[in-house]
Amino acid sequence: MSLFLPAGSTAADGFDSVVDPGSDGWSHTGLRTLALAAGESRRVETGSSEWIVLPLSGGGATVQVDGDDTAYELDGRADVWSGPTDLVYVPRDLAFTVTSRSGGTLALAYAPARTSFPVCRVPASDVPVELRGAGTCSRQVHNFGTPGTLDADSIIACEVYTPAGNWSSYPPHKHDEDRPGVESELEEIYYFQVRVEPGSGAPEDADPIGYQRVYGTDERPIDVLAEVRSGDVVLVPHGWHGPAMAPAGYDMYYLNVMAGPGEERAWLICDDPAHGWVRGTWVGQPVDPRLPLHAPRG
Repeated sequence: MSLFLPAGSTAADGFDSVVDPGSDGWSHTGLRTLALAAGESRRVETGSSEWIVLPLSGGGATVQVDGDDTAYELDGRADVWSGPTDLVYVPRDLAFTVTSRSGGTLALAYAPARTSFPVCRVPASDVPVELRGAGTCSRQVHNFGTPGTLDADSIIACEVYTPAGNWSSYPPHKHDEDRPGVESELEEIYYFQVRVEPGSGAPEDADPIGYQRVYGTDERPIDVLAEVRSGDVVLVPHGWHGPAMAPAGYDMYYLNVMAGPGEERAWLICDDPAHGWVRGTWVGQPVDPRLPLHAPRG
């Protein structure tokens, strides 16, 4: 199974990126990205999975769920750098149609689910914005699809922003064993976008990049060091992952989608003991003053 999926390499059926569970060693998480023209629609059968419809860029969209008279309106956002967005959760065994009002790109994240939760629209104003870490490990997290924000059976999702020159997903950590109260077993998808840091004076032909590291244990080896650009995907079936590195001059965004076989929906991680000590160096350091990367909500 390839763990680094360059932008466009998995395009299929009108989707720009496709990661499907249930094939080639990948079991619990899925992601599709979709570009729609103004007024264009796409119908999706949820099957045995629960789905999150998340606008990435281009503004608003409408989600209509079969059998539901409510038209779920999403204001969306100009791009991922513009702050949190509203979203819609759709449970298993239904179908929905998403229509773009002015043209835009959406992420459809999903995971196999045992039970159904009600259709839910989460407004952008209800998305918790967390500033995590300190110093050069400062990052910004939008916890739109995490326990406590979204009721769901298995899917966990969030967005992470790393300012130019900083590291996130660090110290390296893993979540590939079921150890109640300590670690949960979760696959993870990283979907990236990168940009030139505003005000950096970069030339027009600058090539924004970032880097993602994944490595394993002696018992379960894995080895990824990927140079990533906008639209690229890295899969983490197991093992230590991190850092996600934003080189000087380039801001990094990634969408994380996680799920696993356990009955408890929880994100419990274990730091690599060789590097976990780094957390102690954050004490007394300020959070990077560039965060949050978007203007605070009024």
